[in-house]
Amino acid sequence: MFRFCSVFFLFICLCMPIQAGLQDDFWNNLVALEGLSFAGKLTAGTDPGDKEFMAGNAIMHIWKVSESEIRIPFHIGNNHSRTWVISRTANGLKLKHDHRNKDGTDDKVTMYGGNTFAKGTPIRQEFAADNYTAELLPASSKNIWAMEVEVEKRFVYELRREHQDRFFRVEFDLSKPVTTPVAPWGDKYIDN
Repeated sequence: MFRFCSVFFLFICLCMPIQAGLQDDFWNNLVALEGLSFAGKLTAGTDPGDKEFMAGNAIMHIWKVSESEIRIPFHIGNNHSRTWVISRTANGLKLKHDHRNKDGTDDKVTMYGGNTFAKGTPIRQEFAADNYTAELLPASSKNIWAMEVEVEKRFVYELRREHQDRFFRVEFDLSKPVTTPVAPWGDKYIDN
């Protein structure tokens, strides 16, 4: 029994740093792209409105990076209302969707998202809808968002709804940086 407990304890101790290490690798892959912008396109969309939603040039910009947070504005044409916010937590990573009106005020539907629920990989992390999201958007309570970063290849933003036919995926080409659009609504670029 003692031997089993010792082996089990060792297994648990080894797995914890692996999880943190994989998420750190994912984080560092994003940080390496700081300041760059990339064009993307819809590669899957099961909702009839997905194509209309993605009308216009789609550009993501790895913008504000700190030790605890990465902000990624997601521009579609002249709509600069959306920013993905990835932050570190005690148990992994968190993804939030910061939505703003043109005047910079919070949209009525903002800061929804979720937390990682598994270790993921250095390339892919998945985020399950949190309680705030379930209260704000009951239909989204089963959402799983995912992000993928393959350095010099692609960045993916993905949404699927568990046990429903809902899937949305945008892929950005990381091999060709593009011109950064205007600042996201409610913020501004500051020259250093």
